[in-house]
Amino acid sequence: MKLLEKISLGGIGLQNRMAMAPMTRSRADFNGVVSDSTVLYYTQRASAGLIISEAINISRQALGSPMTPGLFTEEQIEAWKKVTASVHAKGGAIYAQLWHTGRVGHSLVKNGDTPEAPSAIAIQGQQHFTMEGLKDYETPHELSHAEIKAIIQDYKNAAINAIHAGFDGVELHAAFGYLPNQFLADSANHRTDEYGGSMENRNRFVIEVMQEMVNAIGENKVSIRISPTSTYNNIMHEHPIEQFKHLIEHLNEMPLSYVHIMNVPFSKEQYPQYPDNCIDTFGKISKHPVIANCGYNRETGEAELQKGIAAMVSYGTLFLANPDLPKRFELNAELNQADRATMYGGKDQGYIDYPFLSL
Repeated sequence: MKLLEKISLGGIGLQNRMAMAPMTRSRADFNGVVSDSTVLYYTQRASAGLIISEAINISRQALGSPMTPGLFTEEQIEAWKKVTASVHAKGGAIYAQLWHTGRVGHSLVKNGDTPEAPSAIAIQGQQHFTMEGLKDYETPHELSHAEIKAIIQDYKNAAINAIHAGFDGVELHAAFGYLPNQFLADSANHRTDEYGGSMENRNRFVIEVMQEMVNAIGENKVSIRISPTSTYNNIMHEHPIEQFKHLIEHLNEMPLSYVHIMNVPFSKEQYPQYPDNCIDTFGKISKHPVIANCGYNRETGEAELQKGIAAMVSYGTLFLANPDLPKRFELNAELNQADRATMYGGKDQGYIDYPFLSL
């Protein structure tokens, strides 16, 4: 079974081709510090070829959702050291997914600060979870040129902190409508300076962030996650095939470890310009190993690898509910079902109490 074959990624030998996808679990404390339960959560899943952490805030201003972790204070870094050391002791590998939520946040979560974005365009038709319940999205502050440059440095510093915390590398969260995706999207970026307007300008922020992180932590330690067809958080691309082809060609010039592509379903009637299959369309362009993501199971994941475009397949909910997922795939065993009521927030129930196979 190809899913269970060993592979080298970013110079690291991995025990299989199954990655644990990044999943927000909202179990950090109010200071963005992860707990001993988080150490156990990731350690339980160390049989994944690669663990990609939940999204981690790169700065105080990056915060968008309550109880999510950070990587910008010494206390946060020290807490993550326990996670990475424990995963490594079990023979696993772990990357930190770096997160700036941009306009996908609320001032109630940000100590009164207004969310920030490429343009002052609010998300419509959705609400955001706060500790005071669901709230309508606010109109974000439009970032100045100097503020954009400062955020790029925040990403660089977070990448350095991730390596200090023992992570094997970092993944830029440039998907699902968060800040880098906001720069990429026609619907969220109406800027007229060097970071907006043309396809090349809308790609600029992501390219500059990636280059800064490569410069800071070295070759084969930086990666990226993209979602060219996701429309979540009011994201729309007018010419996604041309734009993401341009982006990936630029990324090909950098010494990255992988490109993580979300193959998100969409309305073909509403978005006829979108590619039918992101892995087929963009994976073939990438000179870096591709991790395929979105809704795969044992059979479809294996079929994706057999096509020869993706090097790995990432699983989210299946790893959440099945800490020993590779073993279950090996034996074609029954899978635990995820409890959706405990996915976000709470304590240990639905977090570290999913059963392993009894062998």
